[in-house]
Amino acid sequence: MIFTTPQKSNSIKIMLLGSGELGKEMTIEASRLGVEVIAVDAYENAPAHLVANKSYVIDMKNKDEVLEVIRRENPTYIVPEVEAISIEALFEAEKEGFKVIPNADAINKTMNRKNIRIFACEELEIKASRYKFVKTYNELVSASSEIGFPCVIKPIMSSSGYGQSVAKSLDDLKNSFDKAKEEARGDASELIVEEFIEFDYEITLLTVRGEKETIFCEPIGHLQKNGDYIFSWQPMKMDETILEKSKNIAKKITDGLGGRGVFGVEFFIKGDEVYFSEVSPRPHDTGMVTMVTQSQSEFSLHIRAILGLSLDFIFYGEGASAAFKSKCASVTPTFEINDECFSKNSLVRIFSKPTSYVGRRLAVVLTTGKDSLKLAKNLITKIKEVS
Repeated sequence: MIFTTPQKSNSIKIMLLGSGELGKEMTIEASRLGVEVIAVDAYENAPAHLVANKSYVIDMKNKDEVLEVIRRENPTYIVPEVEAISIEALFEAEKEGFKVIPNADAINKTMNRKNIRIFACEELEIKASRYKFVKTYNELVSASSEIGFPCVIKPIMSSSGYGQSVAKSLDDLKNSFDKAKEEARGDASELIVEEFIEFDYEITLLTVRGEKETIFCEPIGHLQKNGDYIFSWQPMKMDETILEKSKNIAKKITDGLGGRGVFGVEFFIKGDEVYFSEVSPRPHDTGMVTMVTQSQSEFSLHIRAILGLSLDFIFYGEGASAAFKSKCASVTPTFEINDECFSKNSLVRIFSKPTSYVGRRLAVVLTTGKDSLKLAKNLITKIKEVS
């Protein structure tokens, strides 16, 4: 492959649509290969803005604004990092000859819970929890009674658990309906009501599609709260037969979606049953642990897959991550971090988000070695916000 230098007439360019902590790591990995990165988001000084060659602030849901910045910069690859993007702009960009990663149709399917359920469960006949789609409160009451309680209620488009809740009875439905409508990070004109699976554990299976092969990272176990990850660890110890079943399903889904790059495929495991949950067409938040467990992190693998490079890597061994979430609002986020967090087996990555609010993910603790999850859980308590 021929490599170039940023900000030249022949530069290889990646345009990130979304510039959060995941985009920041993608930018760093791309920059190491001489790739020019243009980071785009809806707010100033997003994490990837701080390390990219260029940055833009636009209305990401506005088709004309998205297309205008794409046409202006003429990127080699367009790499979505968030759900809240104008899908129409991506389809139009493809028509004009731009390369969307993995492709506009895959983005359209995976960033919309209705589209991906119809695709995976009804077209590919992959097993998942029972579900119904609703638009009104009355439809929600009817659907939840049919699905049964408890049930999970989500907007059809959102991320990181925003707008998601568990309704344990009819009395919870109004709050769940309002939460989904008000907190969604995308389209909330329709909601999905899902059967609550009493699973044994859940995993993310990072599935990487290159030009000629599909590879898998070691399975990642994770714990969530209100639909957003709190802890993750790798590898998740699981029966080899169940893991192979998960890999087969992940490959079926990602082959159906097509394109290149990392897909974060989520599963619920109950006994010997594997239930498909969701898939993200990009590096996954639970996969931040790969920054300390693999010779090539999920971010490096994503860039390698996009460029058509080798996907070989070494798995170093056990590791864990713990997300630090803000407990206050501030325009000058400041942290007091105990020295214990910086050891031969641990480190902290601060995302450098310009403001904080309650529940916003601001940093991550990464640990390695035996009992890495226990260590991560301990060290995350050693980070305090300074008011």
